[in-house]
Amino acid sequence: MPKKEPSICEETNYNLLFRKFYEPVTRYIYYKCGDLQQAEDIVQNAFVSLWRLCASITFSKAKSYIYTACNNLFYNEVKHQKVVLKHQQTVTDYTNYESPDFLIEVDEFREKLKAAINSLSVKEREVFLLSRIEKKTYNEIAEITGLTVKAVERRMSKALLELRNMLGKEIKI
Repeated sequence: MPKKEPSICEETNYNLLFRKFYEPVTRYIYYKCGDLQQAEDIVQNAFVSLWRLCASITFSKAKSYIYTACNNLFYNEVKHQKVVLKHQQTVTDYTNYESPDFLIEVDEFREKLKAAINSLSVKEREVFLLSRIEKKTYNEIAEITGLTVKAVERRMSKALLELRNMLGKEIKI
């Protein structure tokens, strides 16, 4: 007759597993995370889970379950920390310098800039937008427009002077 496996649901068997595996598993997780408190929390959660599932886990598979559960709990915490860090970065990106007053000023300036650019002559606006928005070099602009590089430079210079006069001297264009 085959020998019946001890049940994990019996407190003495559960305590035996806890005393036998708690320290080695805690060290294993500590080596992964480098934080003893975190390692102890993970191992304790795995043992709580083992107790809840004691009827469905055989005594011979308990060691494997404990190590696997601890490993999975550790990786879940790592994933959670990544999400938390990503969220914190997003929150700080928006809250550090974008107060409502700042956002209103940005919108107002954007409108003034659009109006100033639209008030440039067609020739100057074309060169300015190709340079500043499309990031084209003067040579590329000359090739696109059919002008000489000197003519592009003159139009750009004139456009910058007009924008500076319209927007104020403190603006760096």
